[in-house]
Amino acid sequence: MPKQEIMKTSSSLAALAALCAFALVGSARAQQGASPPDLNGTYQCKPNPSPCLWSGATASITQSGKKLQIKGTNGAMADATLTSDVTIAAGGTFNSLGIIRTDKSIDWSDGTKWSKQ
Repeated sequence: MPKQEIMKTSSSLAALAALCAFALVGSARAQQGASPPDLNGTYQCKPNPSPCLWSGATASITQSGKKLQIKGTNGAMADATLTSDVTIAAGGTFNSLGIIRTDKSIDWSDGTKWSKQ
């Protein structure tokens, strides 16, 4: 087999191995995420780097399974959904995506970070 074909085959095998590893990790996370993370509670909004315009200084999350209701201290409200054990999609007036960190803080796509109190 020519050297070029061997390199191409090796590259394909490496890509396949990476895909298999990714699939296994995703499968393990899905099994671990059988019950969604508990996000009920009050959160302190910290500018990161954007100001906390939508929620005000604090926000609260009420959770029922994968459905969330978010309320800001300034009266703003939005419905949201846990899209995985580490991501949130909020609609309505908030219209942001969130990443849940291991310390239960949430980094939002609007440039703010919420820390659980």
